[in-house]
Amino acid sequence: MIALGLILLVIGLLAGISILTTIGVALLVIGAVLWVLGAAGHAVGGRKHYW
Repeated sequence: MIALGLILLVIGLLAGISILTTIGVALLVIGAVLWVLGAAGHAVGGRKHYW
């Protein structure tokens, strides 16, 4: 999710498409939150770890 967000963010910035930039930032933030929760030992989506 983090990689997809980064790709969309870069494409959105290079192409000047603001919706891709917005979606990219949102996916980066959500991916980072899930990563931190998974690394802290909290179950995310029924899984012990989130990769």
